[in-house]
Amino acid sequence: MLHRTKYTLGLDFGTNSARALLVDAADGREISAAVWNYAGGEQGIILDRRDANLARQRPDDYMEGIVRTVQAVLRSARRQSSQFAASAVIGIGVDTTGSTPLPIDRHCRPLAAHQAYARNPHAMAWLWKDHTAHAEAAEITARAARRRPEYLARCGGIYSSEWFWAKLLHCRRVAPAVFQAAHTWVEIADWIPAMLAGISNPAEIRRGICAAGHKAMFHAAWGGYPERAWLHQLDPELARIRDTLPAKAYTAADRAGTLAPAWAKRLGLPAGIPIAAGAFDAHLGAVGAGIRPGTLVKIIGTSTCDMAIEPLKRKLPDIPGLCGIVPESILPGYYGLEAGQSAVGDIFNWFVNQIAPRAGGHRELTRQAEKLGPGTSGLLALDWHNGNRTVLVDQRLTGAILGLTLHTTPAEIYRALVEATAFGARVIMERLEAYGVRIRRIVNCGGIAAKNPMVMQIYADIMNRPLEISRSAQTCALGAAMAAAVAAGKPAGGQAGFGGAVRAMTGTLPDKFRPIPAHVKTYNELFKLYRTIHDGFGRSGARRDYSAIMKTLLAIRDRTGKPPA
Repeated sequence: MLHRTKYTLGLDFGTNSARALLVDAADGREISAAVWNYAGGEQGIILDRRDANLARQRPDDYMEGIVRTVQAVLRSARRQSSQFAASAVIGIGVDTTGSTPLPIDRHCRPLAAHQAYARNPHAMAWLWKDHTAHAEAAEITARAARRRPEYLARCGGIYSSEWFWAKLLHCRRVAPAVFQAAHTWVEIADWIPAMLAGISNPAEIRRGICAAGHKAMFHAAWGGYPERAWLHQLDPELARIRDTLPAKAYTAADRAGTLAPAWAKRLGLPAGIPIAAGAFDAHLGAVGAGIRPGTLVKIIGTSTCDMAIEPLKRKLPDIPGLCGIVPESILPGYYGLEAGQSAVGDIFNWFVNQIAPRAGGHRELTRQAEKLGPGTSGLLALDWHNGNRTVLVDQRLTGAILGLTLHTTPAEIYRALVEATAFGARVIMERLEAYGVRIRRIVNCGGIAAKNPMVMQIYADIMNRPLEISRSAQTCALGAAMAAAVAAGKPAGGQAGFGGAVRAMTGTLPDKFRPIPAHVKTYNELFKLYRTIHDGFGRSGARRDYSAIMKTLLAIRDRTGKPPA
């Protein structure tokens, strides 16, 4: 009977918008969804024309996003069935971007909520794609390499400007008054569940192992976050923040708290329902896509995140260039492995909106690019328009296109940019496999995966693996809703924990993208050239001879079919 059905809510806070997804807690059936675009800045992002590396967000937008999306999904559910009742919602899960740390006061209020800091971008959330801390990241890497190399070994060997401590250190240097006013800093993945639970003491915020382990050097081997003395050497104020951080971190199966009465009244939900500990969108997106050992989940959006898991009982080596190997950061009982690319959809949008605005948009460029074959444009691009997240971990790298002629068309460049992101994805896959993480299947999710078959076929051909598409178009929100079911103690599929939830609530679409052998052969040739420029431009001290690359591109073009003049 419908009135016996139990539901969970997944709240997904992305780069440009917030969304809510209401699902059947038994089988993952999606009842209703709602999206609200952040109101602040440009497409939800506070930018600075003087500094292209700066990207911040207003914390008020997250709170407004909760209200607008949750109320909308509940209204939609009622319209679908008069028997639906919000009292049947048994839990809430939250995923967010990251690392997106936020400075807060002693009462968990964002500094940006204070009038003195309301317009100060340094007092806002430092969005994942903020790269202002590149110098601080390099300094942290150098100091850890000398004194605490184990810190780096667990996060790929290089600390990134996208991550927690680098952003804090940069704020300390460019906005010391803001830093001094902050009692502590918290990832929004941890802050949003705390707000829903009515927590007003920062010491009571339950911090997720996902954010702490992958972005803030948290590990049980050294007692949690980096030692106070080491942070004090970087800056005494970092040690002060370290004093506010807990010794324990939580998995997505744990509770961050229960829904506070004030929020329950505002949203129209039952007070006291469990709220799962927060996690990053890619991690819960991997859960929503049905991750398991041997599966690589690719969350493809403005950037990409690549997720894999391996059983804790297996001894894994440290893998250079990854965003960490963290116990239980994705699923309890497994190591979570994270990698990714700093820009994918952002590159395509940049070309369409900034470089070729009169070329007809994504749909028309895709239509024309589909007529081309591998190698026929004579072009080869690097996908570093927003730096390199994996495996080079260098945000000071930039994009490039080789092989341009006076006959090159926008569609050829568009396809070359797609191919470049696929080559970058293959580099990540090969790095995982080189260290013993076998990839047998790839599941893709995100808007690009669902909407652009050309992109998926190019990825299948370049990576030489069958590609599947997640059944859900809202995998991150679905993963959050699954965490809510687990935290509520209502197992899906008759099995407690995430095991039953993954089997009962996830799946892939029937159609798969299979590699085309002739395309694979040509792309293997191009990939060798890509690796030459990837390593030559990206690795310090690498010696590469580039003299044959342009001529080889022309030879491949001539063999596969000259592009139209």
